[in-house]
Parts: sequence; C-alpha cells; structure tokens
Amino acid sequence: MWRDDAAVTFALPPRPVIGILHPGVMGASVGSALKPVAGAVIWAAAGRSVTTSKRAEIADLVGVPDLAELARRADVVISVCPPDAARDVAEQVAAAAGDRRPLYVDANAVSPATVAGIGELFGADRTVDGAIIGPPAWEPGHTVLWLAGEQAPVVAALFAGSPFTARVLDGGIGAASGLKACFAAQSKALPTIWLAIAEAARAYGVEDALREELARDGTDLVAKLEQLDTRAAAKAWRWVGEMEEAGDAFAAVGLPDGFSRAAAQMYQRMADGDPIDRANIWGLRGGAV
Repeated sequence: MWRDDAAVTFALPPRPVIGILHPGVMGASVGSALKPVAGAVIWAAAGRSVTTSKRAEIADLVGVPDLAELARRADVVISVCPPDAARDVAEQVAAAAGDRRPLYVDANAVSPATVAGIGELFGADRTVDGAIIGPPAWEPGHTVLWLAGEQAPVVAALFAGSPFTARVLDGGIGAASGLKACFAAQSKALPTIWLAIAEAARAYGVEDALREELARDGTDLVAKLEQLDTRAAAKAWRWVGEMEEAGDAFAAVGLPDGFSRAAAQMYQRMADGDPIDRANIWGLRGGAV
C-alpha cells in the first residue's frame, strides 16, 4: 500500500542543504528538482569526470571539494549511483558525517538486504529507502520516486511540486527496493531473453529461420533487439549490478533468482562487447554473420 498524504513528523531546516551523490543523468535531475526547496544543492567534485561537472553546472548545482565536505555540510544526502557502489558510498558518508547523522536517502537499484545494511550505518530514523521508476525527470508525469522508512514523508515533501511524483510506501525500509527489484525483473531481465534466443540461433546457424517463425507468430525479432540496444547501449555495465541485486531480492524470499542472474550475464556480454562489431552480441539484430 502507498500513500501520497503521509504525515511529516521530523523537521528539517526551512531550506536544507541537500547533497547529491552523484549528478549523473538521473542524479542531476534529482538535484535540479530540489533546488526550489533547498538552501543549496551540493555535489562532490573530487574524482568526477568533465561530463559530470558540466552536467552539474547545467543543473546549477554547487560543487564542494569532496564527499567528506558534502557529508559535513548536508542535512539530506541522496545517493544515486551504480548499485554495486551503493554500500561503499554510504559507508564513506557515514564515516565523514560522524555524529551529525544526515537524513540519508538511498535511491539506488539495490536489494532490500543491501538497503537494510545501509540503514544500520545511519539508523532507521535517518534512513530512507528510495526507488526511482522512470526516466530522468525534467518534466512532470513520467517518473515516480517511491519512498519507504520512518522519514519517507519528509523526503516526499521535498519533492512536492517537482517533476518527480513522490509516493510513500508502507512496510518500512526495504519496501521501495523490493518494488524496484520486482519492476526491474520485467523491465530489464525479461528483455534479455531475446538476446539469448538470438545469440543461440546465430550459434546454431538458424537466425533467418527463427526470424521467419517468429514473424509468423507476430513477433519482430529485429525490433525487439533494436529496442533493447537503444536502452542498454550506455547502461549495460550498470544493469549488471542491478540484476544481481534483483536476484538477491528474489532469493531472499525463497524465489528462483536465475532469470535475474542470467540477465546480469547477458548485460555483461553487452558491456564487454564492441558495439560496432557485428560478430558479437551487438550484431544480432542485423542478420546472419
């Protein structure tokens, strides 16, 4: 069950300092959405790329030297990073913040167990489990930020009137991550079966026959592969970790996790392959090689 009218019981400063880790494509949109309610939206510049710096500049975010400085200054820290880095980022923030204990929002595609461990670093009263479903939010109506945990209503209030639709889930820390894992299984794991089918057909020399049979059934294999190519071209490496975390989420409740693990392997093959080499997985959409 979810609520969009949950009561706020914890007070932040009137215009809190909000730290974004990190202003990637999604993180920059999160930071931009919070500017109207924040005293400052800050990001840690150390070790980030020129592209990230430019993205933060365009979003009008304020750079600070490093993560430690961000942790010392921020009232709220929102983590939007690759899933396999989520725990490490949280540990760095917790160590740098010390007794300050900022409100920490983990908005990464991690398992409920991972976010529960992050909650132990900050305390249940300072941790919010978040899940972003949809594209970077530059206009309303396309992206939902699901939130769970004791202070979820506080975070939801920050996004009121922003391009993000913030919704509070019952169930405590882990509920939002569980939702994300379930959603990702259909949005990212299921499509990889077409990659596996196409690669197996090529290995057996039956690509053309397979496409013909699928077409008779109303399925355009090339279109399926091109759709996945478009989505995964820049994100396959990131989705490896997300699929592993989704597998952990399914295993934790006694369900088979093989489809998520297999999807992780397929995305790893994409990440390792040269997109312009038709002899590898990226060439599957174009016919027999």
